[in-house]
Amino acid sequence: MSESTSGSVSVSVSEPTGVIHDIGYRHYEGPRLGRGHATAALTVHSLRGIFGLGRTARSKIIPFALVGVMLLPAVVSIAIMALAKQEGMRYTEYAVVMQAVLAIFLASQSPYAVAPDLRFRVLPLYLSRPVTILDYVGAKLAAMATAVFLLLAAPLTVLYIGEVVIDLPGDTHTAAYLTSMAGAVGYALLLACLGIAIASFTPRRGLGVAAVIAFYLLASAVSTVLFATLESMGDDATAAWAWLINPFFLVDAAIHVGIFGAAPTAGVIYPESGGSLVAGVIMIALIALSLTALIARYRKAASR
Repeated sequence: MSESTSGSVSVSVSEPTGVIHDIGYRHYEGPRLGRGHATAALTVHSLRGIFGLGRTARSKIIPFALVGVMLLPAVVSIAIMALAKQEGMRYTEYAVVMQAVLAIFLASQSPYAVAPDLRFRVLPLYLSRPVTILDYVGAKLAAMATAVFLLLAAPLTVLYIGEVVIDLPGDTHTAAYLTSMAGAVGYALLLACLGIAIASFTPRRGLGVAAVIAFYLLASAVSTVLFATLESMGDDATAAWAWLINPFFLVDAAIHVGIFGAAPTAGVIYPESGGSLVAGVIMIALIALSLTALIARYRKAASR
């Protein structure tokens, strides 16, 4: 401490006691990759999480078990082609036949993609970077759509490779395979939008799972009961419209039948007069409605 005097006034001046410690933090001097890279990283991170990669071993059980179940009919069909020399399951019917497995996958994994961020209120952390709400929603939808597409495309591809290797008499069903892959894109888009939109309205994963599976069961039950009721009354033309309540038949009618002219799933008759066009419009409307609901939901969540 030093002391200075000027006339009768004495002023004490204390030396500074603060110390700055260098604890090793460094400024980032690399390139700024921007929104696109951040959105892509969020998409990859979400996709890995959907399949349990980077999570606990228990988190991998359900997704990979469902992958195995989805591959089982393809393996059986290949065995039938090899042993009995006859065609197995039709490509365009695969998703409809396995719709329960796809619905379980959607219900179990959609809440994981959105619920933790809502429950722990970390959305503002994402939005503090260049990522916007549209980027965030797009990343989650892209991850879920990719997961559903891979879940459906894998067995279809295995089935096609088996058919090519076995070389049954006649032409290879390449056109049917490509049609089914286009349908897989449609299923992925519609199911991802519906699943993510429904799951986003609750931060609880359990409630999200219940909500998504309840939506599927309700749509499936209403479609089947309504069709059976109208058919028993002799109104077959109106009964055919009931199938479009089920999202799986909706995509089948809009893409497989409407765009590529494939035969409907066995035992199903779609409306003859503009049914495929109406199915396409309903499909687009459901996707648009889901996107609108998602954006509104996340704008509300980000404002808290």
